Amino acid sequence: MFLSDNKVIKYMRNRFQLIAIMAALLSFASWQTAMSCTNIIVTKGASKDGSVMVTYAADSHTQYGELYHHNGGVWPKGTMIKVYEWDSGRYLMDIPQVSRTYSTMGNMNEFQLIITETTFGGRESLVDTTGGIDYGSIIYLTLQRARTAREAIKVIAEFMETYGYCSEGESFSIADKNEAWIMEIVGKGVKKGKDGKNLNKGANWVAVRIPDGYISGHANCSRISTFPLNDPENCLYSKDIIKFARENGYYEGPDNEFSFCDAYAPASFGTLRGCETRTWSIFNILGGGKIGDKDASYYVDYAAGTNPSNKMPLYIKPAHPLTVKDVADAMRDHFENTPFDFRYDLGAGPYENPYRWRPMSFISDGKKYEFERSIATQQTGFWLLGQARGWLPDVIGGIIWFGVDDTATSSLTPVYSSGLESPLCFRVGNGSMVRYSDSSAFWLFNRISNFAYTRYKDIAPEVRAAIDEHENGALKIIPEIDANASRILSESDDQQKVKAYLTEWSNKFADRMFKRFKKLDEYLLVKYMDGNIKKQNPDGSFKTIYNEDNAVMPDQPGYPQKWLDAIGKEMTPINPDEKTY
Repeated sequence: MFLSDNKVIKYMRNRFQLIAIMAALLSFASWQTAMSCTNIIVTKGASKDGSVMVTYAADSHTQYGELYHHNGGVWPKGTMIKVYEWDSGRYLMDIPQVSRTYSTMGNMNEFQLIITETTFGGRESLVDTTGGIDYGSIIYLTLQRARTAREAIKVIAEFMETYGYCSEGESFSIADKNEAWIMEIVGKGVKKGKDGKNLNKGANWVAVRIPDGYISGHANCSRISTFPLNDPENCLYSKDIIKFARENGYYEGPDNEFSFCDAYAPASFGTLRGCETRTWSIFNILGGGKIGDKDASYYVDYAAGTNPSNKMPLYIKPAHPLTVKDVADAMRDHFENTPFDFRYDLGAGPYENPYRWRPMSFISDGKKYEFERSIATQQTGFWLLGQARGWLPDVIGGIIWFGVDDTATSSLTPVYSSGLESPLCFRVGNGSMVRYSDSSAFWLFNRISNFAYTRYKDIAPEVRAAIDEHENGALKIIPEIDANASRILSESDDQQKVKAYLTEWSNKFADRMFKRFKKLDEYLLVKYMDGNIKKQNPDGSFKTIYNEDNAVMPDQPGYPQKWLDAIGKEMTPINPDEKTY
């Protein structure tokens, strides 16, 4: 549902009032989880080229943006590996290594398997504090051990049953070159036996296949409600998922009406307002203003948190077959031109800034309010679009389009998932959250985004133009790279040669991207420093006077009248005849 500016502004006058009222009436669980992430899932029948796509924004204020790479190998019997919690780095346990592991590039492996996540929390009592393995370790270890989505679901279930699951509730996107699934997981809490061991070791989980031709998404809210109990082709689940809910008082009805999300992660106003709004926006954009057979407006009350029973469908058909660019751009959304658009209230400042710094909630006149949380957000560590292309050999077919920092002000760069190393600007160890690196893409894009936040309405379009140029250019050249790799494979039947070629190309293209955006960073500073905007010639060069180093007087556009009127109410008028400087 796309609204006119007047309708959006009219809605904005009442938006904070609505949040304050609902916060008082309903339980207001915080949605500021450690990893407040967003996923889009596109089946091959829903994409324009027949690829399967999954997006992921790893949104955490402490997550550094880097592209993890693991070389597969053969391991002697008895080899052990240490497991560290992904979020914190805390040591958890040692587990046996399998005899063969597969190479991975970020959240994708050499067989085009993709696994990403969002955290939904669920009932706090179900977190197993004695569990041995966390959700992040499960993702990256499974990518090293599984070739297909179905195999991955089996490996994940075995991990949790064998070692225990120590994380909060998680939604996983699991896809390969043929199909895509949502898998939702919540722990079983702690019930110690006489020997001190947890009798509830393991997890409750359900996995639902997204029908071909459909898309789905999730954003920190459990979305699987009822599911088929006797259809293993399309749904898999833990053996005691309903029995456990009954025994713990979470459900009393018949089996066929059992809802996973209502039993294990009942939604509050906060989880809907801060999480399902993002899924609503994904469906609204990619569904062309429709969600299933209804206008997107039909589900606004659900996304706003005022009608929890009006659940959106788990998956929908897109308005048209989707391209990589369609899906990537949906990840750059700030609710523009919808009832949740937050570019026009006072918090947006004079330049329509669609960002609000943490904390998300605040108190005014004894009432509690909450800022909006859009898909694009400042705290993104890294983000990606995994693309599995089944018409190509695995060594060529998998591409992880990778980016760092805010999705709205950073570009995605194609890196082949069979590569032998990650590009230098994304490489693990090239800088950190407390160590600046001038060759790190994470720090470069943070420079760009943080500068854009100061004058967003003016600067963001220039950043977006550079992003579009880079990504569209990559999409044009990818078929040529595929063809070259296919020729090498057909001539030599040597996958290592193919991997070496694709690694070299991925590295060079990422370096080209880095240099392009480094120039953009410098250009933006020169043009917009000190609140001024330097004048430019038709060719884009800056206007000068007398010689090439003396700039003409820059434009000083000041602030919009709407913002001045609001600020004026807080100021003391001056003598209109008094000269100011």
